Amino acid sequence: MNRRHISRQLHLYSRSHVGRRSLLLGGLGALALPAIAQAQPAPGARVPRNVIATVAMVGDVVREISGGRIRAETLIGEGVDPHLFRPTRADIAKLLAADAVFANGHRLEGRMGDVLERVRAAGKPVVLMAESLPRSRLRANPDYPDAADPHVWMDPALWADASGAVAEALAALAPDAREGFADNLLRFRRRLGRLDHYVQEAIGSIPAEARLLVTAHDAFAYFGARYGLEIASIQGLSTESEANLAQIEALVRKLVERRVPAVFAETSVPDRAVRALIEGAAARGHRVALGGNLFSDAMGRPGTYEGSYEGMMDHNATTIARALGGRVPARGLNGRLAA
Repeated sequence: MNRRHISRQLHLYSRSHVGRRSLLLGGLGALALPAIAQAQPAPGARVPRNVIATVAMVGDVVREISGGRIRAETLIGEGVDPHLFRPTRADIAKLLAADAVFANGHRLEGRMGDVLERVRAAGKPVVLMAESLPRSRLRANPDYPDAADPHVWMDPALWADASGAVAEALAALAPDAREGFADNLLRFRRRLGRLDHYVQEAIGSIPAEARLLVTAHDAFAYFGARYGLEIASIQGLSTESEANLAQIEALVRKLVERRVPAVFAETSVPDRAVRALIEGAAARGHRVALGGNLFSDAMGRPGTYEGSYEGMMDHNATTIARALGGRVPARGLNGRLAA
């Protein structure tokens, strides 16, 4: 699918209200195109300035597709668990004053649902990236039958498709800039294709018997499904669910039986339960290392490589593969990971 075709679709979309049309963008199928320099919106095009993203993963997509002209303010910051986040009065005022709000949806921002509805009722665009995808492509959410597993960004192919919703919304807000948005969408998807290939190679290098990813909560199912990893977690899809002793004991048995070398903490979730797994395995004579901290529901520090979506996923794949016995470059895909 070429830039002219995408630009035409964005033009058609921009003539209707945000969210009424579905832009059929080809996801990773468009990634064989030659490299495209990051495009800027046309001179003089009005680009909305007051944009808020609920989480950094979504804000990163807005920045990439807008060509850096929009640096969406992230409401839920580094290391903060969005499942448990409660907006303050100041947060609500920011949301109501914004030109547009970009969120993930499917209850990731579980305690913000009513606020987002208020923003929409006030006539402001509210774009839910994960909810732009067909439910048939998403995992069920056992805690909330009305929602899917929200952790869509863990699969770069799904995230590439979901990024089309951002391009649609920006084209509706700034129709004169739609060609620049189309260029940047293709560029972003091309980079995700390269990232996807790297993760496939990294995870594929892990010995078969060690392909068990144990984390604090169930945020990595899309990652596991795409890259052939068995996933086990202490808590459910939301960190509001409680870990129990029976779950921890069952995971300890699995670690010992499989001789899995490492388990992983998450930057936005306390590591107490993960350390209980390590201690439990040690009591049974099997040493399990803490393989590292993974980015699950939050990215790294703003301004760092790990504070971008590409860097977040590069860090996760490289950390997992190295700790489980795979072969990866010392500094990851782009040589930019922190030492």
